[in-house]
Amino acid sequence: MTTLRLRPEDPADEAPVARVLATAFARPDVATPPEVGLVDDLRHSDAWIPELAMVAEYGGEVVGYALLTRVRVCSDDAAYPALALGPVAVAPYRQRIGHGTAVVQAALDAATELGERLVVVLGDPAFYRRFGFSRADRQGLTSPWSGLGEPWQALVLPPSTTDEAPPPGGEVLFPPPWAKV
Repeated sequence: MTTLRLRPEDPADEAPVARVLATAFARPDVATPPEVGLVDDLRHSDAWIPELAMVAEYGGEVVGYALLTRVRVCSDDAAYPALALGPVAVAPYRQRIGHGTAVVQAALDAATELGERLVVVLGDPAFYRRFGFSRADRQGLTSPWSGLGEPWQALVLPPSTTDEAPPPGGEVLFPPPWAKV
C-alpha cells in the first residue's frame, strides 16, 4: 500500500517542487507562475529555514509542498521573528484528498518543534481555519495585504512554556522576494 510521506525538502527536490508549483498555480497568461520564482528566491535568502520547507511524497513522487519562511513583526520598540506560510501547493491530480492538509500540518508541527510562535498566511479562510488561523487584523497584525480582510490570517503556535506571553502585534515585514508576487 502506498502511503503519503511528509518530510523536509532536500536539494534533489528542487525540480519536482518547481513542477508541483507550476502545475498547481498554472495560468494561461503566464508561462511560469510567480510562485516558482518566489520559492527559488526564498531558498537563496536569509528567510530560508530548511527544516520548514516541507514536501509530501506519494509513491516516490513529490506531490505537495508547504513552505514557512522568516518574516519580522515590527512593533513600536522592537522586531520579533515570525513565519509566513506559502506557497502551499498540491499537484492537481492529487488535490482534494488530504495532501494539502497533511503537508501544511507537517510544516506547522515542525515550526512548533523549533519553538516558533507566530505564522501568517494570505489564503482561503475556509482551508486555513482548520489549522486554527484567524483574521490577522484581530491580532493586531498589519501588512501590505491587510486590506484584503479575511484572507490575511495568523496563527499563534503553542508556547514552549506555560508562562510565555503571546506574540506581539505590529507590522509584518516580508523579505524582498515577496515583493515580486
